[in-house]
Amino acid sequence: QVQLVESGGGLVQTGGSLRLSCAASGRTFAMGWFRQPPGKEREFVAAISWNGGITNYADSVKGRFTISRDNAENTVYLQMNSLKPEDTAVYYCAGRRGGNAYSSQGNYDYWGKGTQVTVSS
Repeated sequence: QVQLVESGGGLVQTGGSLRLSCAASGRTFAMGWFRQPPGKEREFVAAISWNGGITNYADSVKGRFTISRDNAENTVYLQMNSLKPEDTAVYYCAGRRGGNAYSSQGNYDYWGKGTQVTVSS
């Protein structure tokens, strides 16, 4: 069983930046970030294939967020720039045993416990 631990969340002003990290206890293949805004369903944010060659983003974050990975460190990152109040959510890291960067939550086998990101206006 692979364990995922997120870090890097916090409080930031509108227009600011944060970098989330997700450390995996073992090898995973494709990785993704999801988020759950207050009172809403969990939604897809970004995903990256096993070798980092393919990335996939939600329309709401394209051009502002960048997902990347360091396989030597079993870590995936989410660089978030130009943050908006609507980005406020609990952010979850997810991993899957397959290699494709899917956006559907059902394709992921492992989940972290989440890290809070709050963007103040």
